[in-house]
Amino acid sequence: MKRDPLAGKIPVTLITGFLGSGKTTLISRLLRHPDMDRVAVVINEIGEIGIDNDLVKMSSENVSLLANGCLCCSVRTDLQETLRELFGERRAGQIPDFDRVMIETTGLADPAPVIQTLASDTMLGAHYRLDGVVTLVDAANGLTQLAENAEPEHQIALADRIFITKCDLASEAVISDLTAAISMINPRAEIRRCSMGDLHPSDLIGIGLTSARAGDETLHFLGELKPLAENSKQRESYLGDRLPARHDPTVKTLSLRFDRPFTWASFSAAIELIISLRGKDMLRVKGIVNVDGNPVVVQGVGHIFHPPLPLDRWPSDDIGSRIVFITRNIEASTLRALFSAVALMQT
Repeated sequence: MKRDPLAGKIPVTLITGFLGSGKTTLISRLLRHPDMDRVAVVINEIGEIGIDNDLVKMSSENVSLLANGCLCCSVRTDLQETLRELFGERRAGQIPDFDRVMIETTGLADPAPVIQTLASDTMLGAHYRLDGVVTLVDAANGLTQLAENAEPEHQIALADRIFITKCDLASEAVISDLTAAISMINPRAEIRRCSMGDLHPSDLIGIGLTSARAGDETLHFLGELKPLAENSKQRESYLGDRLPARHDPTVKTLSLRFDRPFTWASFSAAIELIISLRGKDMLRVKGIVNVDGNPVVVQGVGHIFHPPLPLDRWPSDDIGSRIVFITRNIEASTLRALFSAVALMQT
């Protein structure tokens, strides 16, 4: 039987959010949680977290072992080197074993380069896989931050799961408006509330694909969500639904469907053309593509794509290609025209 390409890779959760969104509070609580004993947490500055009383020993130059067995690692140089060092020290037995990594970014960071790092670095890609992007949004200041800064919008657009924090500091009306604004930017992400960093580690894991074996989790990862209740006729967003227009059209979520199968040559040619023309405006791409009748999961950020992942079967009776593009200043008609033009050239 063919080996599952995701088997054995260490899942990585990226935790992002604008300044003041509560990342430090969340990370501080996570580092003390007993269920974090086999997790390595990579943060930008270990001194900000205030965990000195929980240190057991310095396992290496930049890795701290906490009393609960959790590893806390500060980014000493760049992320690539930090992740390589962590894996090397783990394999050499210099630090305790871990089976998951959580990375906290700075409040002004665009998460795209971190995702691209995992996709483009051959060594990292052999040992790590992106599990998902978690974004924290400040309930009290989120709307203002979205209006005045570009970073929060990108952090929300790239998220797989979003937590609205500091809800005790905002009215229900403000939280409702913020939730609507978030949904306009990223209608596929799951939105939850979080108070004082009170999250269980399980809330931050299991977001992405864990296997090439298709199932319900595959559809959820792609944005095809389950009905709200068994006895309810209402259902959540489905790939291909028409999305509401935003007042600010800069960042858009575009869902495209294609009934005819692609050849891999025609699909990859279309993606390469889009990247060459508008790569900097392609914030994120995620979808399942019918390649000569077979399902292939594709995902990318900017101009870098993860290796395509063939599934063992279709996860449902729907065998059409459906792809979600989160873009900046790109219209759905432009993308569709590019795919159609390349398909004609390949026939």
